[in-house]
This record gives sequence, C-alpha cells and structure tokens, in this order.
Amino acid sequence: MKSLKQSIATAALIFAAMLNANAQTTETKASPKDLVDALHTAFGDNHSRAVHAKGIILQGTFIPNPAASSITKAPHLQKKTSKVTIRFSDFTGIPTIPDNITDANPRGFAIKFFLPDGSTTDIVGHSFDGFPASNPDEFQKLLLAIGASGPQAPKPTPIEVYLDSHPIAKTFLTSQHTPASFATLTYFGVNAFKFTNKEGKSRFVRYQFIPQAGLHYLTASELKSKGSNYLMEEIKSRVSSAPVKFNMYAQLSEPGDDVDDPAVAWPKNRKKILLGTISIEKVSENTMEEDKKLFFIPNNLPAGIETQDPMLDFRSKAYPISVSHRQ
Repeated sequence: MKSLKQSIATAALIFAAMLNANAQTTETKASPKDLVDALHTAFGDNHSRAVHAKGIILQGTFIPNPAASSITKAPHLQKKTSKVTIRFSDFTGIPTIPDNITDANPRGFAIKFFLPDGSTTDIVGHSFDGFPASNPDEFQKLLLAIGASGPQAPKPTPIEVYLDSHPIAKTFLTSQHTPASFATLTYFGVNAFKFTNKEGKSRFVRYQFIPQAGLHYLTASELKSKGSNYLMEEIKSRVSSAPVKFNMYAQLSEPGDDVDDPAVAWPKNRKKILLGTISIEKVSENTMEEDKKLFFIPNNLPAGIETQDPMLDFRSKAYPISVSHRQ
C-alpha cells in the first residue's frame, strides 16, 4: 500500500499545478483516468475499489409502487418485483478503514436491479444530500489536496487552503453524522436523471432512500465504544433477524432547480413520489471473487431513464478503469 506520507511531495506539486492551470481556464481538463489516479493519490493505490473500498454485499428484492409507472416506463418501476444486490460501504479507497471514525463518512449505498429481460440497472448513492464538487476538475483538486495533506505537510495544509475557499466541500467533509447502522441512514442519489413515462412526458428527478427503521446516529461518546467493524457486524445481525427495508423515492425538480450540478441540493420541500420498497433479506457470501466481479455503473440505465448531470457520465467512464485496476 502506498502511504499518504510517500505521496505528499508529488501530490503537493501536482496540486499546485492544478490550481494554476484551473486559474487560467474554465475548460474541463481532467480525464476519467486522472480522476482515478487522484483517488489513488488521496487514499493510496490498494488494488481495490478506488473509493468506497470497504463494504458488504447483501441480497434482496424491490417491490415497485404503482405510482412509479406514472413518471417512467423503466421496466423495474412497473408492476413486477425485481431481485436486487445491495452494497453498503465506507468512504475512501482504504479497504481496512475503521467503521468507527468520521473519515469513513459518507457511507455508500449501491443497488443493482435485475430486470425481467436479464439485463441490469444500477444506482449509486451515499449518505449526504450533495456532492463535494460541481465538476470533475474541482473533484480532482479536492482529492489532490487530501493526498498532499499528510502529517508532515506544513500548515496551512493544501486541504485546509482548499476548504477555506470551497464551502460546499467543507460542509461535505465536516458536517456528517456517523450512523448506528447502515440501516438507519437516508441515502441520496445526488445526480439528476430524466424520467420519461409511456406518454412521452419527462421529469427530472433525484433518488432518495429513506430507512423504515428511522434515523439513528451515534454521539461522539457512543462512537468511542464501537469496534472498527461495528457497521459490518451490525448489519449482518440485523438482517438475520428481519429484512431491512428502505422506501425509494424520486424527488421531483421544479423550474429553477439546478439539474446539472450535484453539489447543489434541491430544496427539501420538493415533492417526492414513492417508487417502491427495497427489502434486504440476506447477507451474500462476500468472497473476494464476488467483490471483484461486482460493480455498479451509474449510467447503466434502461429505457425510461436517462442521465442529465454531465458529471454522472464522466464518473461512469472512470468506474471501469477502477474495476480493471482491482482485478
């Protein structure tokens, strides 16, 4: 594993160059490979997932709500129940990150739906309503700042400098709640999609996944008593007793809402339509082979759903690079 300390000097130079380059142009310069490389700079190259490396795979079903078919013709949102594979995860690309530290926020929630024709569709979400950057270049700069800010970095560190001028990223990294369980968090699909129904009418939406168990967070003192794998162990125990359920919603945009910027959350009072219920019923085998084979691509979409947010397609090009790297 490449340590954070080893990458400080190189990352600091790259970060400075990126700042200078982006001060001179508004063009998108980062490539999908650049983004994966920046994730490795921030968290180390561990030949695992470049981000959300530590996780647990589970199996379940999705039962659509009849109202879902009014806004999209997507096959899994009609009448038939679908099988789903779920992966909960911790933040960062460090496979051994402890569950009981705040750096493991936001927690990830990825879903693969198995459609009637044998194809699949994926959703990738996390436990924060928003993204730390509006575009790939800003996200790359954030990651390089993290990678250049190890214990030996002089003050103010590159990440401190970056966050001072990027309040959205600062809020993302410093204001999150640590959960009592993966099952007691709301998860958000922070990118906008265009839903189109059978009549050809379209709406822009973002996903929300609200736990039927309610929201339960840990205080700082409660967190100290938890072990480094408490979330992985808790979800296994919980699912063995009863299914874990989430209500899956489409948050509908209104005129003036930004559908191209994942860093800008839509107002909380926007109307939501219940798309259905995800029921997580058992823990998967979670072998190394299974984890390597499983991947979620955000623009793997059926008819009736299209990407809208440009960053979603960019991220989707980065995912296969990360997948090939961890084989």
